[in-house]
Formats: sequence, C-alpha cells, structure tokens
Amino acid sequence: MPIYQVDAFTSDIFHGNPAAVCLLEKEMPDSWLQAVAAEMNLSETAFLLKGDEDYQLRWFTPKVEVDLCGHATLASAHVLFSTGRAAAGQEVRFHTRSGILSAVENDGWITLNFPSRPVRTVAEPEGLKEALGLLPRYIGMGEDLLVEVTNERLVRECTPDFARLKQIPVRGVILTARADTDGVDFVSRFFGPQVGINEDPVTGSAHTSLAPYWSEKLGKTDFTAWQISARGGVLKVSLLGDRVAISGQAVMVMQGELLAGE
Repeated sequence: MPIYQVDAFTSDIFHGNPAAVCLLEKEMPDSWLQAVAAEMNLSETAFLLKGDEDYQLRWFTPKVEVDLCGHATLASAHVLFSTGRAAAGQEVRFHTRSGILSAVENDGWITLNFPSRPVRTVAEPEGLKEALGLLPRYIGMGEDLLVEVTNERLVRECTPDFARLKQIPVRGVILTARADTDGVDFVSRFFGPQVGINEDPVTGSAHTSLAPYWSEKLGKTDFTAWQISARGGVLKVSLLGDRVAISGQAVMVMQGELLAGE
C-alpha cells in the first residue's frame, strides 16, 4: 500500500507539521491501523479508502483514534492532488467521524472546510497554572481547553510541565494570544500529552475553536494565524457561519510502500 510523509502548513521541507498518509486498498482492522500509526510515530497518521466518488478518512495518533485532525487532512489532500488522483480545482470530499469535510487546491494552497467549534467559558481546572507556569487571561472549553494569555511572548516562551498537564482531563490545551508580529492576527501552541503528543507543531483542528473565539474579540472573520512551535506553521483562517475555512500549503517529504499486512 502506498504511504507518504507530508509536511503540512508549510512550503518548506522539515517545517510545519509532519503527517503520514496511507492509501488503503480495503478496510483494515482498527488494531492494524493503530499499529501502523504507532510505527510511524508521528502526531497523526491518516488512512484513506477510496469510495465510488469520495474518500473515507480516519486519523490516528500513536496511541488513539481522533475525531478531527486538520494537518493530516491537509496532508491527505496534498497527496491526492500531487499524485494526480485529484485535479487542481476539484473538490475532494472526505467522510469522517466529524462529518463530511472537503478540500480544494488553488495556486499551491489547499483550503479545508471544517465545522466550527466555539468554546464556552469554564472554571480553571485544578493545576492548570502550575502545569503551564503562567496566569490565564481567559479559559474556555470546546473540543479542547482554550487558554488565552496577555501577549505573544508568553505563548512563545511557555515551557509546560507535561506530567502535570497530562493530569488535566482534556484532549488538548490550546494556548493563544493576540499577535505582536506584523501581518499576524493571533498566535497559538497546542499541547496534547493525554493523546501522546506533548506538543503538536501545527494544529488545524484547534483553529475551528480559535476562529470563532478571535472573531468575537477582534470583530473580523478572516485571519492570518501563526502556530509558534519549534517547527512553526502559517494558516489562513476564515469563519463562515458555522464552518471554518482553513488554508495552508504542504510539501512531500517521503513516499514508499507499506509492506506489513494485517
């Protein structure tokens, strides 16, 4: 089975967020999919299975299956467009645990259409300040815990205690602030020790909560976002009612054949 490694949300190799993309020939057992993801040992491995017109798409971390993953969806779309399995300008549709998602390629940028996941204000979880080593300005909960702090520097310099952070019962923690960098609206980082990822380099799914959050605070619907992990990545994000359009670039790093059967 063909398998690829793609750096997503970047135009430069060895930046952005790496994902593996495996093109299945038939449905495979969940245990096999999980074993492949553990073998690849990337934050996400995507599995695509072609249907009559659309694709089934599933995402696995090295430890668990997840409901939504932005960068591995972008990587999957990039594989389809770059290998000629989909044509430029064609809408590719994915059937996923989060419903039907779509991707369109235009001039080197791939735009994903995801459901919006607004956050609601919640009380501060016990141990959060100690785990992050900083004082939250705002705490909200959607699919993940969203923590706003007062400036970009605090986001950039945060050094979490991952052992403590893992004790907080959430899938992940989004740390965000209004950007101080010219041309950028907001910055973020994403920590997910509960699902086996201490820090995810670029997290498309987090922006389904970041977009409605910053839209309310900044009074706009179109953003340039920068996830300021060590590898880093830039995303163009638009809030479209109850949907979020997330655009990024991607570059192929490796391609090969997966020889292990079930």
